[in-house]
Amino acid sequence: MSSQGANSVAILGGARLANEDARAWAMLASKLGITLHDAQLDDGLSTEVFNLPQATINDATSATTVILLGPDLKEELPVLYLRLRDAATKNRTRIIEFTTKASGLTRYAWKSLNYEPGAQVAAVNAALNDPEIAGQMRKGNVVVVLGRANLAESSDFTAQAYNAIAAAYPAVTVLPVLRRGNIRGAAAAGLTAGDNARNILTAASEGHIECLILLGADPLSDVPDLDLARRALASARNVIAVDTFPTASTLRADVVLPAAAYAERGGTTTNLEGHVLPLSQKITARGTSRPDWMIATELAEQLGADIGVESLNDLTAKDATPQVQQALSVAGSSAPERNSYDLRLVVSRKMYDNAVSTVTSPSLAHLSIGAGIYLNPRDIERLGASVGKDVKVSTSSKSVILTLHADETVLKGTAWVPFNQPGTDIRELLNADDLIVDVRVENLS
Repeated sequence: MSSQGANSVAILGGARLANEDARAWAMLASKLGITLHDAQLDDGLSTEVFNLPQATINDATSATTVILLGPDLKEELPVLYLRLRDAATKNRTRIIEFTTKASGLTRYAWKSLNYEPGAQVAAVNAALNDPEIAGQMRKGNVVVVLGRANLAESSDFTAQAYNAIAAAYPAVTVLPVLRRGNIRGAAAAGLTAGDNARNILTAASEGHIECLILLGADPLSDVPDLDLARRALASARNVIAVDTFPTASTLRADVVLPAAAYAERGGTTTNLEGHVLPLSQKITARGTSRPDWMIATELAEQLGADIGVESLNDLTAKDATPQVQQALSVAGSSAPERNSYDLRLVVSRKMYDNAVSTVTSPSLAHLSIGAGIYLNPRDIERLGASVGKDVKVSTSSKSVILTLHADETVLKGTAWVPFNQPGTDIRELLNADDLIVDVRVENLS
């Protein structure tokens, strides 16, 4: 910082920390003038979603209509899935689902509307013009469950789709379902008020970042654009990782500071409804591991930037109430035309994957399904491919080899690949600048 200034320092992560940890790091960033920070890793939606009119889980399960604009809740938020399934089966709520692939809630949905990547806005507009759906939405309160469904598609399409619903029904409320346990707390603390992760990683890849700080973040495993993450960590002159486990990214770090894990420290966390919940320390942290807020406080002292924190109680200040907005900022993107040979790519998460907490657990490590590509049987027949065999999956610039599987729930003309699974990494084909990803699937000669 002394040579390049605060704009040469960036912070990524914080959404897995306690509220007090996130607040301490946000205070340190503010004190030092660091504006490049984001708690997400380019795999969610804008945290503007927390400024929209909010709904609780109880609101959703008692709503007349729930609109799903997000991931497969059975895989990503199974408790919320169970609550909504119960509401649907007991006829309290009608679910309207927009999806690129059948989800755990498809069989319980009143309407399940399929769309190709890039066509989400058109699908929503068509539904809003359907007299039956319009009549249902006029019957009572409407809750939108809003999140990122496809990591191979621009999040701008989801934002546009929500805006179309909000414009037609201004009284809708939103239940955000963004990734990671405390993204809402990190946003409230101020860790998402800076630049976004994609811009930070791009700046690092271009050599503009002297010091990249990772707060429980593993860009090499979680950022959809793997090439961008690699170039960013390779080009940042100094990488400091604060984490509880060794990860692909900590192995590239110049300095690793061990942090206390869950149940090794106290504090609070914020759930997806915005409710603040206590965290209790049950065991003593191992070795030299310390809570993240202590690490931030001591770094501040070493840098001569006292943030006025001496204990956990100094970090329990109430966060400011966000300013309510009715729509999300959008770029107005539109998907490019497609040809008849390629398949539009869908990349989404499974409950069990290559997450470090999963692979380090003997009882969970074997539950991931592994890497592979899933096509509708009619597309497999058209391609003349064989299920269970390896195929070449290519974009215009890169290729990977994946095992082919048949899946009736995959929409014809699309290909589904699970994210972050053992084996070939589909992120080799993803580019942060692409609005959608078209792939060609070919037999190996």
